[in-house]
Amino acid sequence: MGENKLASSTLAISLVIDAPRDQVWERIADWSSQGDWMLQTKVWVTSQQSVGVGTSIAAFTGPLYKLYPKFKSFGLLDLMTVTLWDAPSRCDVEHHGKILKGSGTFQLTNLGSDKTRFDWSETILAPKALFILVAPFLYIGVRISLKRFSRSFL
Repeated sequence: MGENKLASSTLAISLVIDAPRDQVWERIADWSSQGDWMLQTKVWVTSQQSVGVGTSIAAFTGPLYKLYPKFKSFGLLDLMTVTLWDAPSRCDVEHHGKILKGSGTFQLTNLGSDKTRFDWSETILAPKALFILVAPFLYIGVRISLKRFSRSFL
């Protein structure tokens, strides 16, 4: 088995948000506003439609994200297409960029009238050595971003 062989690796984070599920869904599915809480990321819709299966989204993450595409070498462009849309419960995306490939899911579970469990997961296809190297940074970045998202409801 060669070092460059792609492997499937999954990261997952769960947290409870103090807000009703419909309200959490409305904000999480507003793609263009995700940059307000995602760490060093600019997000935009690249398709005619902005809701449902088939919606295409791009996200650029990096230290100069606000200046994308002028400094596109200093970050990662993530291209996604929505593959499952079950509002207000679940959204799946396929990552199909040059570097980032795999799938992602966010699922919302109603925990009462004013609490929602948010489950996020990413399954990334990458050389195992590369994944082991970047996974801690990816996990920390997503964790910080989801905490920022959660605090936006307070």
